[in-house]
Amino acid sequence: MSDEKNNLDDEYQKYLKDSLNEAGGISPYSKEGQTEIVSIGKNMARRTNIMISLAILLLIVPIMTLSTYMYYAIGGKADHLIDVVTKTIYVTEPNMGLEKLRLEDEIGFFSMNIKFDVFKRIGKEDYKAGTYDIDFFLDQPSFPKKNMLLDRPLPEFPSKETEAMIHPKANIPFNETDQWDILKKIPDGTVAEVYVSLNKVMKPEDLKNSLPKDMELRWLAVDTGMDPAQVDEEGVPITPLGYPAQYDPTIWSPFRIYDGTNEEAFLDILSLLEKNEAVAEKVARAKSLSLESRLAYIKKHGIKVYGAVITGPTEELRKLQDTKEIRALKVGEVKLWNWE
Repeated sequence: MSDEKNNLDDEYQKYLKDSLNEAGGISPYSKEGQTEIVSIGKNMARRTNIMISLAILLLIVPIMTLSTYMYYAIGGKADHLIDVVTKTIYVTEPNMGLEKLRLEDEIGFFSMNIKFDVFKRIGKEDYKAGTYDIDFFLDQPSFPKKNMLLDRPLPEFPSKETEAMIHPKANIPFNETDQWDILKKIPDGTVAEVYVSLNKVMKPEDLKNSLPKDMELRWLAVDTGMDPAQVDEEGVPITPLGYPAQYDPTIWSPFRIYDGTNEEAFLDILSLLEKNEAVAEKVARAKSLSLESRLAYIKKHGIKVYGAVITGPTEELRKLQDTKEIRALKVGEVKLWNWE
């Protein structure tokens, strides 16, 4: 029994010795081979990370897109912002309107871009005055990028030295005689746009009745209690406020004939802009509106005007020099005859 056990031990020891010899005979990896194996591992890990990142992005992009559309669509946020922007144009830009149905809007990641054309009525036709391009980040607009096509555009940052319609309590900052001479030298057979400043504030209907015939009152500059200074409490130029004098039957206009009077529409717009003043101030040429105090003044004192935009045949507009209610005039755009 002892001999048999010894034989098994010997065989076992021999088996271990042979196995160790075989293991010792395996050739190890070279340095280059080891480097290649590590490189392959890194590349595989990198590809895995890229695939995981792409998968996450493919999930995030539609989620972000959907979230942006929901932000602007739910509750009508996009329509509301567009409404504020377009109505700001009507009440801060003399004799200027737009075709809201042609407005283009595009929604991106937490942003929206809107583009639209603005028009001026010169004589009996509407002429393209320029293009507005406004970017929004959520509900915060950038300053508009404008491409204006006017021959005599109003200054981008109005002040008492550059504004076209001047309050009766303020001095006329330009030479009135030169402006009347310009109007006289414009050829007959043309139509023009003029900005007039009045000797006193007056009711819109009284101004209309004082004008010569065969011309059209287009836009009224409203007395808001701040216009003589033309700056707010911090010295920032304020935006003149006013509204179209003519009814506008187009379906996109806030001054539609079946929606009440233009005065009512004007007050409604100011109430809307007061609640969205930060947006309105970015859109308006001057960067201060001071709507709370100005709206309160109008409601207390009623709507009275100190200036206006008038258009018509040039030879008829010259008759305004004989109108005692007008103390100054500034010439705007001029076009070929279209008065029929």
